[in-house]
Amino acid sequence: MKKKPKISIIIPFFKKRKFFKETINSILNQSFKNYEIIIIYDDENKSDLNYIRNYIQNYKNIKIFANKKNLGVGLSRNIGIKKSKGEYLAFCDSDDVWKKNKLTEQLKFMIKNNLDFSFTSYNIIDEEGKIIKSRRIKKKINYKILLTHCYIGLSTVLIKKRIVNNVKFSDMKTKEDYLLWLNLYKKNNKIKGFDKILSSWRKTRNSLSSSISQKLLDGFRLYNRELKYNFFKSFFYLIRLSFNSLIK
Repeated sequence: MKKKPKISIIIPFFKKRKFFKETINSILNQSFKNYEIIIIYDDENKSDLNYIRNYIQNYKNIKIFANKKNLGVGLSRNIGIKKSKGEYLAFCDSDDVWKKNKLTEQLKFMIKNNLDFSFTSYNIIDEEGKIIKSRRIKKKINYKILLTHCYIGLSTVLIKKRIVNNVKFSDMKTKEDYLLWLNLYKKNNKIKGFDKILSSWRKTRNSLSSSISQKLLDGFRLYNRELKYNFFKSFFYLIRLSFNSLIK
């Protein structure tokens, strides 16, 4: 019987103690068991560090690394990638929640379709865990479509580690994951969406992803600084991306 591949699950942590237990338990309860969890503690205030260490102390497959200073989610995930030992990578924010069969079903889908990268549909939940809405993904998207509409939820992604060897998350405060997906689409065609809800993204009041001004600033930087579009082209794509985000 062929051995199941190992999955490295990378979780940056920054001031999400309220939701951490629910998040980590949703991973520990996965039906798929050949995984490691890598937590990157990204807060200069170490008040939650002992809480996390105490909670995970009996789990040999969980490791925690504390940044000396706040680096942001993108650079923290890069540290997690470097520390990882799995053939596959999965990402989960420290307030999101996975369904029990997420890894089992998604890995099976990837192997069946010979994929390097997959993502799924997902629910959006509030701070109390109530479902606000659901996001259904397109099964097939290309680079041109992705440029103006980000269908990919970070905590839904499962990806072969080898394809991110030379491509990493950026240091932007938001849209750092969106930029990585765009760069991977440029280089790789074995990417497909799985239209099944296997995780929940939590919308919180004070998160960076909820800051409209920060999202607009990073959106422009993505097109202008990272993709090297001129000012007018960058502004044009930012407007299209913002409009598509509003109507999702």
